[in-house]
Amino acid sequence: MSRSHKKQTKKVVTFSYDPWILFSAVSLIGLGLIMVASSSVVISDQQHGHGFYYVTRQAIFLSLGCFFALVATRIPLKFWMQVGGYLVIISFILLLVLLIPGLGREVNGSVRWLALGPFSLQVSELAKVFMVIYLAGYMVRQQDEVKTRIRGFIKPLLILAGIAFLFLLQPDFGATAVLTATMLAMLFLGGVRLWQFICLLIVAAAVLAVVAISEPYRLLRLTTFLHPWENPYDTGYQLTQSLIAFGRGGVFGLGLGGSVQKLFYLPEAHTDFLFAVLGEELGLIGQISVVLLFGVLIMRTMLLSLRSYTKGQLFSAYLGWGLALCLGLQAMINIGVNIGLLPTKGLTLPLMSYGGTSLLVNCFVVGILLRVAFESGYIGRRK
Repeated sequence: MSRSHKKQTKKVVTFSYDPWILFSAVSLIGLGLIMVASSSVVISDQQHGHGFYYVTRQAIFLSLGCFFALVATRIPLKFWMQVGGYLVIISFILLLVLLIPGLGREVNGSVRWLALGPFSLQVSELAKVFMVIYLAGYMVRQQDEVKTRIRGFIKPLLILAGIAFLFLLQPDFGATAVLTATMLAMLFLGGVRLWQFICLLIVAAAVLAVVAISEPYRLLRLTTFLHPWENPYDTGYQLTQSLIAFGRGGVFGLGLGGSVQKLFYLPEAHTDFLFAVLGEELGLIGQISVVLLFGVLIMRTMLLSLRSYTKGQLFSAYLGWGLALCLGLQAMINIGVNIGLLPTKGLTLPLMSYGGTSLLVNCFVVGILLRVAFESGYIGRRK
């Protein structure tokens, strides 16, 4: 009697990269690297003796960032849920270390960087991501309490208050505003009762307003951006030079490398005001392209996170929403500052501006977003 052998095929899930997130992120990073090279060549030559100092460092950090992104795509999201509390503790420790004289590096009056030999670590960039990871896990573990009891959303806000206080000691008002807005939005998406959320929003807005006007330089920034041409060579200098760059660029731009404002007229041309140089060289077409790429990256992540939410993958959903909001808010604020809609905040353009820690962290965030897309089940292939 012959035996029939049944072939059993095992289903194996192979990792796939979401094409929309990958394309938009790679495009922004690539365009950013080109613009860093263009905007920093003159200042790099003056400060370091050759024109490729900053773009070379950016390329090195980009290589490390790609490695971190690849690692992040391979780590299951449940791992981040488990270590969220430890990440918050690390954030507090690093922010406190910044206060130790000699360890924190001061740039333009702010002590935001931890000196690590020839490199520096901007702790606030890490802390923002770590807080989003922690809050996403907290809302899953305490979802009933978050939705039904006031203490459910007071607890994470106490941690936020501690982090925000340490941010303001640096001082870093921009990072404080981005993190606060992101966490409030996450709590709202997590189901906090509306009246509690409105009260919390009013309190947060009042606190940020008091903080904004408590220091003369912050108040000056808030008032100067409304009328920059009244003091074009003093308090309104940065913004007026930025607006001149956009005006010179017009619709089609002056061409790559054709910016005049980067020739020591526009301060921080390769960091905070990279978008202005881009507008001058690539014109309105280039600006719209950048905004659309950010829009694709954020909206695609939001939609895939919504898919995770409908499937009951709450941590994946909250984490995707939080990281997308954090990226989107920072990009929106930076662009708003460059075009004169918002006061100067000292925030870089994510994935594009020069900055080692910012690029590393944001590449890592993109890796997590790709993992969120994969675990949503939308792009996974089965063999």
